[in-house]
Amino acid sequence: MNKRDQIIEIIRQVSGKNLTPAPDESLFESGMLDSFALTDLVTELENKFNLKIPDSALNPRKFDTVELIEQNLEEWGS
Repeated sequence: MNKRDQIIEIIRQVSGKNLTPAPDESLFESGMLDSFALTDLVTELENKFNLKIPDSALNPRKFDTVELIEQNLEEWGS
């Protein structure tokens, strides 16, 4: 399973919705995620990819799309 598929699986798990968002679809505007789910999403991403997401990054805009999450994971993992 590639990184994008793993991210989508985490989003499904956190949201409780078995949907596949488009890479550039807003997860918050579509209702797939809300601000309450953000902390769960961050925790799952940190566990899955063995990294620490800085507190300063805990902003829904950084997690708005699968593409953004994927790009930011690269940054946070380095």
